[in-house]
Amino acid sequence: MIVARLGPAGPVPRVVRERRRPAGVVVSRRRLAILALALATPLCPTACHDQPGVQTAAPPDAAAPPRTLRIAMIAKSASNPSFLASRLGAENRARALTAKYGTPIQIVWMTPPQEDAAVQAQRIAQAVTDRLDAVLISCSDSTKLTPAIDAAVAHGVPVMTFDSDAPGSRRFAYAGVDDFKAGQAVMRELARVIPRRGKVAVLSGNPNAPNLRSRVEGIMNEAAHHPDLTMLGPFFHVETPQEATAAVMRAENAHPDIVGWAMVGGWPLYTQTLLHDLEERRATKLQVVPKIVSINALPPQLIYVDQGLAPVLLAQPTYLWGEVGVDTIVAKLLLRQTVPERIPMDLVRVTSDTLGSWARQLHAWGFPDAPEEYLQRP
Repeated sequence: MIVARLGPAGPVPRVVRERRRPAGVVVSRRRLAILALALATPLCPTACHDQPGVQTAAPPDAAAPPRTLRIAMIAKSASNPSFLASRLGAENRARALTAKYGTPIQIVWMTPPQEDAAVQAQRIAQAVTDRLDAVLISCSDSTKLTPAIDAAVAHGVPVMTFDSDAPGSRRFAYAGVDDFKAGQAVMRELARVIPRRGKVAVLSGNPNAPNLRSRVEGIMNEAAHHPDLTMLGPFFHVETPQEATAAVMRAENAHPDIVGWAMVGGWPLYTQTLLHDLEERRATKLQVVPKIVSINALPPQLIYVDQGLAPVLLAQPTYLWGEVGVDTIVAKLLLRQTVPERIPMDLVRVTSDTLGSWARQLHAWGFPDAPEEYLQRP
């Protein structure tokens, strides 16, 4: 049994071997050691909490701070205003959901400066190495990115796509428009505003982007219903405003009788270089001024609608790419909910009659450059 004798430093245990033990009672050596340690530990009154040098454990009900949910966002290009809009939507939604659920949600922007599928694949691998919780990506080339997506999922990092999908990969969800139908809509709108006969040029960016390929297919499918139109292209280019404008200029020089442009992305409309060229043509009245119908309608592009050069723009909800992406990832990882594999988004038809309402929508989404003139329109 254990007895204690008093010593200068307080109770000191010693084990006294008993010759007899009550029947049925077995005391292990380990239990004896635990009891001895308990007796050897001096009792500390409540006042010990205030003594310097005395460390005390946190109260049992003290909650650890919640772990941050980190989402890698990998768009195609950091120089494309559409993806800057999606970043804004993601970051705003992350702040809102952080306040709502009490769990910090962080967007880690890992988009390459220029479009490059190989760099995107490296960024996915980096997200896995950095132990981020999820990846939200718009794929520049689904063939190159599918192995990287599958590897991330195999390492426990779920991947969601937006805008441009990798349907053969292990990504758990995709949010965006139906690209084939979007292409059909572009051609259908263009056919309404150009002569029945003439040449129509198709502008596409990256030839390997699956979403752009589907849009071009949709344009050609709809063009088959207009046999008197001659289709040119598609004309590919690096997805920057400067390269896109140069591609349009080259095509115009080679085919000065183009009556319409079907653009699967509005890259050349982000600057006014093309605008000035078309206005000069209109002023001379000696050259054909082509009509433009394009995907996207961000603030810099709206002047083309106002000037009648682009009678119709079909706006993607680029801000919502980020917002819906964050909503979906949070629902899956934080709320443990089942999410749909495909989240369809609709195009918004923007014309001179709807410039005011669309500009106000852009302003509500946080675009600081929505033109004041259009904000005041009905």
